[in-house]
Amino acid sequence: MPHLTARRRRKARSDTSLVHFMQRKHATKTSSRDFGPTPSYGSLGLLARAITAPLRRAEPKRRLSLALQGGGSFGAFTWGVLDRLLEEEDLEIDTVSGASAGAVNAVVLASGLAAGGPAEARRRLERFWMRVSDAAPALRFGRAANDSAALAVDLLTRFVSPYQLNPLKLDPLRDCLADLVDFERLRAASPVQLVIAATRVKTGQPRFFRAADITLEAVLASACLPLLRHAVEIDGEWYWDGGYSANPPLRQLVLESSADDVLLVQLTPETLERLPLLSPDIARRMSQITFNGPLHREVEALADLRAMSRRDGLFRSRFCRKLQRLRLHRIAAEDEVDGLDCASALAIDRAFFLRLKESGRAAADRWLAGLPNTGGAA
Repeated sequence: MPHLTARRRRKARSDTSLVHFMQRKHATKTSSRDFGPTPSYGSLGLLARAITAPLRRAEPKRRLSLALQGGGSFGAFTWGVLDRLLEEEDLEIDTVSGASAGAVNAVVLASGLAAGGPAEARRRLERFWMRVSDAAPALRFGRAANDSAALAVDLLTRFVSPYQLNPLKLDPLRDCLADLVDFERLRAASPVQLVIAATRVKTGQPRFFRAADITLEAVLASACLPLLRHAVEIDGEWYWDGGYSANPPLRQLVLESSADDVLLVQLTPETLERLPLLSPDIARRMSQITFNGPLHREVEALADLRAMSRRDGLFRSRFCRKLQRLRLHRIAAEDEVDGLDCASALAIDRAFFLRLKESGRAAADRWLAGLPNTGGAA
């Protein structure tokens, strides 16, 4: 794997090539009445302020929904984005959709918020990614050994299925999620809405799991790469990775979210400047095209829906009006990390994770700095 370094020129702002159809309307909103300053006349002034204080509404938080793409170990970049967003006191996360690693990040985020708010969510995300890195036995032999191990696993899966390689269905991800996520509590009272995608093996169509029916099996199904893990059975039906059908769920997120702002965190590289000639490079590029395909279709569908909604004139439905208000933003890992298009999404060494995390934090920080002031409401 090449050494990954942050680029000098960053592109964490909204990507207009992806979302050219989204109009940017940032009208300032006021939702509190201005009573003006209360003169201070000793105890009388204190009494006046005490009387008028309940009438002064707190500035509403900016609502934001998140669409988290899958991408294996590149999901550590999303960890960094979330870590930075959770530091913002005036930001309220409304709905989170995800597939594969995006689904894992979404559920760990929601579980932490439910258990102790943003601080606990940040702690649990860190614990998850550190535990994943601890599961890499090659780490004790150094980074080069870990890179070789990732390549060996990639090659091995082309000849041996997980049913042959792992007949006992040993799965460190299952144990890690079971320890970090209280699924019963999440189903009863999730602080954010969830839309988690898994792919039906029988039809190739997505199934969306909401917070009310989220289970450990649902998350494992969403993150089930069929060459690495056994298919996951839920209600008599078999599932593979959600990245094959909705990576991440975008239209469904827009339908179910109450926020006008949606941030897409894209992990899978879009472009490759050179023609891949070696078999591992060809396979990697095929995988990148496969996992970005569903996202392209969702964006195009949103564009079509938005165009159609303009033709309804005065008699627009509630959803049409919602589409006109929608602002779609994008943070892409490939814009932040050099050499990501040649890196393995199976590499799980800690230094790699921390580098991705810091790149994600920096990208989110720049994105937040570029947001217009909308008076706290989104």
